[in-house]
Amino acid sequence: MTTLNRRSLLAGSAAAGVVALAGPSRAEDTPGVTATEIKVGCTTSLSGPVSALGTIAKCSDAYFRMINDQGGIAGRKINFIYYDDAFNPAKTVEQTRKLIESDNVAFLFSMLGTAPNSAVVKYVNSKKVPHLFLSVNGDKWGDYQNYPWTMGFAPSSRTEAQIFAKYALSQKPDAKFALLYQNDDLGKDFVNGLRDVMGPRYDSMVKAVSYEVTDPTIDSQVVALRASNADVLISGVTAKFAAQSIRKVYELGWKPMHFVTSGAASVASTIMPVGAERAVGVITSVYIKDPSDPAWSEDPAIKDYLIFMAKYYGEGNPKEFLNAYGYTVTSVLRVLLEQCKGNFSRESIMREANNLRNVEVPTLLPGVRVNTSPTNHHPLRQMQLQRWDGKGYVRFGNIIEGADL
Repeated sequence: MTTLNRRSLLAGSAAAGVVALAGPSRAEDTPGVTATEIKVGCTTSLSGPVSALGTIAKCSDAYFRMINDQGGIAGRKINFIYYDDAFNPAKTVEQTRKLIESDNVAFLFSMLGTAPNSAVVKYVNSKKVPHLFLSVNGDKWGDYQNYPWTMGFAPSSRTEAQIFAKYALSQKPDAKFALLYQNDDLGKDFVNGLRDVMGPRYDSMVKAVSYEVTDPTIDSQVVALRASNADVLISGVTAKFAAQSIRKVYELGWKPMHFVTSGAASVASTIMPVGAERAVGVITSVYIKDPSDPAWSEDPAIKDYLIFMAKYYGEGNPKEFLNAYGYTVTSVLRVLLEQCKGNFSRESIMREANNLRNVEVPTLLPGVRVNTSPTNHHPLRQMQLQRWDGKGYVRFGNIIEGADL
């Protein structure tokens, strides 16, 4: 088991310079790597419809500055180059080509969004450039057979659906399920996740209704699901429609066990606009310690994170979960690069990306560990459930892992 502890996070590695010249020496073997530098590339959204998510890359950039102040990795400083694609896939294509062909980065890290990454995944794999820890939720980013150089990070929507179903059945084995899902890859991951758990019983146990992202409301879909008399409602939706589903369920006086995907369960963008009292009982999932949760106020890892934010990313909001995510994913990348032991060829980087074994980092929930292999490109498959009590989310139960496939 690999553990990134507080000392390694904040003190750096005293032996960093010992292996500074290890690994291949020919420049053509190590694009983006010199005796003093490793170039890392990223595209993100600093403008456009999801510009708020750009803080992830900014936080990673700050983390790399911390690493560099501590001596770098194997004596090399990280040169993090990230470009704004405004969530426009055409721009992502242009910028990814620039990163690989002009900037000559060693690998790509934490690129944002399903549509942008979909536009470049074939090209990146054809170039055999590691395309690591993408900021996406789709299950397809674990497709190691078609895209062996690509890997997601967060638990996929399919995994989350499996976890919701496993918990609901543990509480009520004969439960009837209602599934509200978006008619795209996000929603279909929820359909597939329920099928994974229920198998041949799916058709008799689940009433599923879809909606289009262009629909103004999902009120009629919720009414149709209410008519099924389901015990469990799973909303595999984005934030706008999560708020609508919570509101409509409340208005109907329906009392199902209501699960909302973690990406759409934000207190600020979903719960508060609906009204805190209307969301009481809503269940979602979490895998990272939330710095806004008072339960972690005395946690050493969160204290270290807050110190980091104050010193390296003062303009960022330390209570913003996206920044905790950026800090966490970059912590895992640090473990990966340290495992390379100075050999930063693309083949070596990808080999170690496929060789993360029970990695713990302090800002993951206790018991949540990172695991990968050449046939497992889903680094995180464990989550804990939490329930809205009217004032905040309260975690409960044990860490739950997705279904074995």
